[in-house]
Amino acid sequence: MSDLETAAESAPQNLSPTQFPCEECGAVLTFAPGMDVLKCQYCGHENPIPESGETVEELDYHAALRQDASNDETVTEKTIKCGTCAAEFTLDAKVTSDECPFCGSTVVLDSAAPSTVLKPKSLLPFKLDHRQARDAFKKWLSSRWFAPGGLDKYARDDGALSGMYTPYWTYDSDTTSHYRGLRGINYTVTVGSGKNRRTVTKTRWTPVSGTVRRFFDDVLVLASNSLPRNLAERLEPWDLENLVPYDDSYLSGFRSEKYQIGLEDAFDYAKQIMERGIRSDVRRQIGGDKQRILSLSIRHDAITYKHVLLPVWLAAYKFRDKTYRFTVNARTGEVQGERPWSWLKIAAAVLGVVVVAGGLYYAYVTFGGGG
Repeated sequence: MSDLETAAESAPQNLSPTQFPCEECGAVLTFAPGMDVLKCQYCGHENPIPESGETVEELDYHAALRQDASNDETVTEKTIKCGTCAAEFTLDAKVTSDECPFCGSTVVLDSAAPSTVLKPKSLLPFKLDHRQARDAFKKWLSSRWFAPGGLDKYARDDGALSGMYTPYWTYDSDTTSHYRGLRGINYTVTVGSGKNRRTVTKTRWTPVSGTVRRFFDDVLVLASNSLPRNLAERLEPWDLENLVPYDDSYLSGFRSEKYQIGLEDAFDYAKQIMERGIRSDVRRQIGGDKQRILSLSIRHDAITYKHVLLPVWLAAYKFRDKTYRFTVNARTGEVQGERPWSWLKIAAAVLGVVVVAGGLYYAYVTFGGGG
């Protein structure tokens, strides 16, 4: 029996709609990050991903709300729901036991069942492979002072990172905002007399009103509750200009998370993000030394959206019954995460500083302080 035949025989063969056989040996192929191919880990053969004739399009937001949800394109996948953090994600067909990549809890694979999920229209393919992501992760961890010793061991574990496509919505909106407010101009006056004489700053307020217009392009909203939102936002920016039409091939060898936040609810959060930018524009237009916004009315026109998948490498580390999450942007290598503190190391460091300071003081008094 040839080496290729042996590899094919030992390779997993339980193909699902998101798995593809190697043209040479029949083994299950996985997407090669940074390339437009599916690469066989057994014989090295590369199957190119055909170019799609589709384009990444903005979809009409209000038209989508008027449509029946049954009109949305869906796909049936085998997903599992973590009993601890409620994350829902697809499984790697090759594993028989696993941990939740979002919280580190053990998941029961027997509970995995087919699930109908929203099919995204576009995605950003993985650009960093596991080794590159792990190197970025280890570099980031090495800069975390006072971390528990077990964290370093965890970083050396090859299985610490899991590749996951996370769901997002993006929104475009042409906004027109009317405001009323106050412009403050500072001036100084002298008060008191004698030794109590001093200069104080006061503000003269003038009523103002006006209109600001701003177009927002690709405001990102995480469509999942599994990752802390502030952690996900710190992974930005994403190179959304490189989005490609959705193709199952890009998901081969990776997991994907189920959409948990719908189109309308996510837009409510997007409006909050936009309002922060609009308020900044209003303050800039009011001018002066200080600004007060008394009322703000925002109108959204020409609202469009996209539902996309963005690639991250995930790790969840448990320390003293608390879960700490780490994420790597699989396009840029940006690493963000939560971190536990080793109070023993902190106490030792403080003690060391006290000892050094005491030694310097002793030396000063003994040898230099006596005149």
